[in-house]
Amino acid sequence: MPEPHAPWNEVVPGLWMGGHHWTDASGERRPVIVGTEFGLVISLYTRPGHGPDPSVDHLVAEIPDGPLVAAQIHSVQQLAHTAARSVKEGRTVLVRCNAGYNRSGLVIAQTLIELGHEAPTAIHTVRQRRSPSALNNRLFEEYLNAGLGVAHLLADLETLS
Repeated sequence: MPEPHAPWNEVVPGLWMGGHHWTDASGERRPVIVGTEFGLVISLYTRPGHGPDPSVDHLVAEIPDGPLVAAQIHSVQQLAHTAARSVKEGRTVLVRCNAGYNRSGLVIAQTLIELGHEAPTAIHTVRQRRSPSALNNRLFEEYLNAGLGVAHLLADLETLS
């Protein structure tokens, strides 16, 4: 999969999606280090030295780029709700993961749903604004199309059996 060609991309006004590395025009891989560019940073993957600045609100919920258990889906729902509320309040929000494609794409797409988009439109918007490689984890796309509430219930049932 190709590296992103930008450290972060604005998906809708105030809502940004990114990762921890990107490739510049010369093909050099560069780290993404967040300072004070955003009012809120949501990290689904972290690495030391990649920020944000201590003055920035920073929420961390490390989740895998694979099947999620009910508690992880619930975290995605909560983070998306927080991101949507923050965008409505006029804050700038960055949601990031390792490459800035799947985990951040899941939270960004759910945030767009919270902001009134339909799931297919949210998925399309993420891919159009970040990269065609975004949300390549088909399971995450299925979660979004089914609805995270439904995905949460089904994942919860799996833990009971």
